[in-house]
This record gives sequence, structure tokens and C-alpha cells, in this order.
Amino acid sequence: MPNRAERRAQAKRNRRGVPQQYDQTQGRARSGMLDEYQLQEKSRRLQDGTDGPWKPSASTVTETENALNTNPDYKNPKMFKAPHSVRQWFRVASWVLIALSAIAFLVVMWLPSHPMWLISTVAIVFAVGVLSLFFTAGNPKHNPNLDQNGTAV
Repeated sequence: MPNRAERRAQAKRNRRGVPQQYDQTQGRARSGMLDEYQLQEKSRRLQDGTDGPWKPSASTVTETENALNTNPDYKNPKMFKAPHSVRQWFRVASWVLIALSAIAFLVVMWLPSHPMWLISTVAIVFAVGVLSLFFTAGNPKHNPNLDQNGTAV
């Protein structure tokens, strides 16, 4: 059993720094311990073939901005053609449903009395129009309003 001075010293060490159960050095220097970060960096440098300490280079890196190089041409008649498949006709019908339900919302909003069946019908028509867009959506690769990164232009 340690004496009183040793217990006080141990309590003082426990109050500051790393608690004893987490201290891998146990009061010794860190010279014998492995540094995982340095090992990972050494492994990366060996894979790259650039072993040795890192030295700064004097070259500048020039990045080319290529995010918006696909400018949509709205004057191109090929982009705005009539729907030619059943899916595109359903997409047009979905947008018509959404537009009609938006107009119906405005009309219902100005009515003096709001019948519940009318409000629920307009809400259901709007929901059906929005949900049908998910099923009639085309391939995003053929969307002329997106650049090569998929960002809306």
C-alpha cells in the first residue's frame, strides 16, 4: 500500500492532463511510441514514389473553371419540340394539373365560405400532379438545363 505522499502525488497527477486509464505513455516520454499519422504519410509517399520529407515546391497550380461551359441555347428549336411519347404527354398533363390546382387554390382562397370538400379536392389534385412528376420524369442525362456536373443552369 503506497504511503500518503505517493497517494497525494498520484491524485495530483490524475487531476491534470490525461487520466491514467487513457495514458499510454504512463508518465514516460513519447519517444518509443508510434505516430500513426506519420506512418500513414510515409505509406502514402512510398505509394507515390516520393519518399522523404515534404519540401514545398515553387510551382503554382492553375485550375480551369469548367462548371458552366454548357450554355443552354433556348433559341435552338431542337430543344423545344412537341411531346412525342406517352411519358412526355403525361408530364404535360401533370404540369397542367399543377397549374390548374394552383389557380383553384387562388379561387378557393377568395371564396367567402370554404367548403371542405372543395379544399380537399384541390389539395388532392395538386398532390397527384406533383407525385406524377416523379413517375413521368425523364432521364436527367438528356436535360438541356443541366451542366456536366448536374447543376441547374
